[in-house]
Amino acid sequence: MPNAADIGLIMLISIPILLAIGVPISISMGIGSVLAMATIFTFDRMAITAAQRIFTGVNSFSLLAIPFFVLAGIIMTNGGIARRLINFAKALIGFIPGALMQTNIVANMLFGSISGSGVAAAAAIGGAIGPQQTADGYDPAAAAAANIASAPSGMLIPPSNTFIIYSLASGGTSVAALFLAGYIPGILWGLACIIPALLYARRAGHRAQGMGRFKENFRVTMEALPALFLIVLIVGGIISGIFTPTEASCIAVIYVLVLSFAYRTITVQMIPGFLLDTAKTTGMIIFMIGISAVMGWIMAYAKIPNIIATSLLGFTDDPILIMVMMNAIMLLLGCVMDPTPAILIFAPIFLPIAISLGIDPVHFGVIMVFNLCIGTITPPVGPILFVGCRIAKLRIEEVFKPLLLYFLVLVAMLFVVTFIPALSLALPQAAGFVR
Repeated sequence: MPNAADIGLIMLISIPILLAIGVPISISMGIGSVLAMATIFTFDRMAITAAQRIFTGVNSFSLLAIPFFVLAGIIMTNGGIARRLINFAKALIGFIPGALMQTNIVANMLFGSISGSGVAAAAAIGGAIGPQQTADGYDPAAAAAANIASAPSGMLIPPSNTFIIYSLASGGTSVAALFLAGYIPGILWGLACIIPALLYARRAGHRAQGMGRFKENFRVTMEALPALFLIVLIVGGIISGIFTPTEASCIAVIYVLVLSFAYRTITVQMIPGFLLDTAKTTGMIIFMIGISAVMGWIMAYAKIPNIIATSLLGFTDDPILIMVMMNAIMLLLGCVMDPTPAILIFAPIFLPIAISLGIDPVHFGVIMVFNLCIGTITPPVGPILFVGCRIAKLRIEEVFKPLLLYFLVLVAMLFVVTFIPALSLALPQAAGFVR
């Protein structure tokens, strides 16, 4: 039987080559895993084992939440909710210099937290507020950078599909605990993005627009409250035990559907298109989860995670240095991998190391998701980066320079979240989910 080095070498060579010639990441991972399995098993046993691993990987009740949260996000994107959240955010922070950029950031936090999708937030909020920013004299690249950098905050603020996937990969970490743990880091992400936006606004001479009239602010707040209530409904219901995350996702779909019909922004004829978009997105996610399960299994069979853990712990016994190294590795992974496969493959490798250092699995989940969220705005893969640039009709090179300062403050905030566990664990502990 080939040793771990042989199996690791096969995957390490085959997968990058396939990616380099344009093969999708899930297919590349699948082919690399099959090539590694072919060195161990006969064809019949390899086929049966791969099929079993794929079925086992996707056979989870918790994963049913993903298509429903995806559908809820698609309905929200088309249901007029983004515009109401933008108006509310503007009323909330209109007194800050560069108000439209700050509004973009806060609206992304609100929309992303309700939809659970950073890509949807960048598209919906950026598409709605971008033309207004251009008309008011904001530099298009700077405005796009603020939109791109703030969009991933919704992947931390619940409900979050990314935390559901981490729960699966980590062996059943409480989804409710993860949802609560993401609140403070997600808000800190948004606050960190406000700093570069403020610096740009002062340098460019954009002044505050004032608080606005009370009557107008009250009106836009009342319009936004039904959408904001979804956060209370979903997260409150999960924490109180009224329903599971999967049941909550179904309730979210019904709620935003009724709300969008009440706003008269969607029609019955649009629903089949929403379902088709949901099926496409969910199909990619579930397929990737199944393939990642095969890859994870062959790596575990060859004891590659144990070897990596032993090597890392053998390099140093300093917990701080080990966490810095793991953060650096996860940041690099986020640059070249989508969060879903990265979590499914590497959470089982890094989590035992984190636990051996005394880090709670919930806290480590937040650290890992925070790292990979930074990857979503980083080339060469960065899905939110590409969507944000496409919405702004700009090239990546034009946006990358103003985006650099956001990278710096977000990486600094990553280390704050890493080394101050209370930021992640205070709310789960208060709710009794974490000791």
